[in-house]
Amino acid sequence: MKYYIIAGEVSGDLHGSKIMESIKKIDNQAKFRFWGGEKMKAIGGEIVKHVNQLSFMGFWEVLRNINIIIKNIIFCKRDIKAYRPDRIIYIDYPGFNLLIAKWAKKNGFQNHYYISPQIWAWKENRIKKIKRDLDYLYVILPFEKDYYKQKHNLKVYYVGHPLVEIIRKEKIVNNKLPLSFKKPIIALLPGSRKQEIKKMMPIYKSVIHHFSNYEFIVAGVSNIDKEWYSQLLKDDKIKIVYDKTYNLLKKSTAAIVTSGTATLETALFNVPQIVCYKSSLISYLIGKFFIKLEFISLVNIIMDREVVKELIQKDCSKINIVNEL
Repeated sequence: MKYYIIAGEVSGDLHGSKIMESIKKIDNQAKFRFWGGEKMKAIGGEIVKHVNQLSFMGFWEVLRNINIIIKNIIFCKRDIKAYRPDRIIYIDYPGFNLLIAKWAKKNGFQNHYYISPQIWAWKENRIKKIKRDLDYLYVILPFEKDYYKQKHNLKVYYVGHPLVEIIRKEKIVNNKLPLSFKKPIIALLPGSRKQEIKKMMPIYKSVIHHFSNYEFIVAGVSNIDKEWYSQLLKDDKIKIVYDKTYNLLKKSTAAIVTSGTATLETALFNVPQIVCYKSSLISYLIGKFFIKLEFISLVNIIMDREVVKELIQKDCSKINIVNEL
């Protein structure tokens, strides 16, 4: 069968690659056309758009790039129509994917949505679109199945979080870091988008001179140019490894992590962490008004209590990170 997969972020690229691997085990005739990244490319098929062209973080940032987003929506519809897939698989990325799903449903395509939009946090009115436009919805957090069933009378499929299996396997692999070190390591995970890295990295750098007995290593991603990282870091004391986040976490004593999937990854490696997050003031104020959650990190959301410290917006300062670390 022919599959069209839309993953708009680096984490979606990872999950998309695992879906493709699983599909190939049960469908040896599977053909893929996808929006994704390097991990999905490695499985095979034809990439349409790369994740480093797609991901915009925050309300204000989305507005600034609205023309690009509209062009991508128009292109995506035309591309699906030309490809005529048997199944469309959407991975997270709800702002974009739910728009495409609405169009696809009207045009007779079968819609599978993996990693539910987090309507339990905000935009609960999206449930109308989910019921109307999706044929199958797969959820990955333990409370989501009951949430959809009890509150919205919707059957969903709970498949567990893919990171649990991925990291369980990763823990038994003896991978080394591509650099040497003599001191205990503190990992810096500033994110996977230029926008968030540029926002968070100066704060993380300001912490380093307070901990001379530790080695600080940045988890970089190869879909961002190395020269760009060099210009941002401008500090020989900070080492960086690319696409070796799991190897880095295996060796780390602690971590400073930008809120996102990386918070759960760090927790699954049993590494103590501080979760940090800053956005533009407009994005923060809008988010604070609409989002209903007490926490922002997946670790605390899943456990429904403060397991890891969260430093958000004005609290995300050098002095607070130093004290918590």
